[in-house]
Amino acid sequence: MKKEAVFKLKRKKKHEEHVDEAWLLPYADILTLLLALFIVLFASSQVDTQKFNAIAESFNSELKGGTGILDDQAPVESIDTSPVAELNEDPVSGESPEEIFVAKDQQELKDFQTKIEAYIADKGLSLRLETELTGKGLMITIKDGLLFESGSADLLEDSQTIIEEISNLLISDPPRMIFIEGHTDNIPTGQVKYPTNWELSSARAINFMRILLQNDKLEPQKFSATGYSEYQPIASNDTPEGRAENRRVEVLISPFEVETEE
Repeated sequence: MKKEAVFKLKRKKKHEEHVDEAWLLPYADILTLLLALFIVLFASSQVDTQKFNAIAESFNSELKGGTGILDDQAPVESIDTSPVAELNEDPVSGESPEEIFVAKDQQELKDFQTKIEAYIADKGLSLRLETELTGKGLMITIKDGLLFESGSADLLEDSQTIIEEISNLLISDPPRMIFIEGHTDNIPTGQVKYPTNWELSSARAINFMRILLQNDKLEPQKFSATGYSEYQPIASNDTPEGRAENRRVEVLISPFEVETEE
């Protein structure tokens, strides 16, 4: 009888010394909440509202709070100063901000064209200057004979006044990218100074651009000059008239680029 009593007493003592692990459940809940908090802090620094809302719904569902720390919160959005950011979707046509921006930009280029066409008409230069609105932007073509003598990249004295007046027509706010392009016919230059039409077309574009940039209202960093030699003809080089069409300087007023988020 004594042995049995002692045996039962020892078993009871061993059971009382067993470690209670009930604290693990609230500890795990705390860790889960901390993880949720850090993810929310990370998500709130992002601009994408849709992603934030998706994260909020996911964690509220997991935590089953319904009124937890993710409810009725909004991410801190950065300020976007690009032209597209000022536009909202058209509620009538359903056009996106990018489509509205492109349409607005095209209208501004048309206004540019109207202003330049008025200048051409006023100066009687319709045989020497023309404009065309293309997918690349607004192109101003200055034909052969107005700027240079044949085989030369030196600007004619009378042309400098015209270039200065054109420079005033290129002023915009904000400034646009301007590309100056020189072109020639396919007749070899036969000169030491300009051994090929590459040198001649490039020199003409650069000399033209230099006069434009004497206007301090234009920003030089928005300009570039390129020579295309004889390789972008707009007419046949088989006739004198066609070669005259190909000898030209073009000024491309570029559209603004649409900035999109990746």
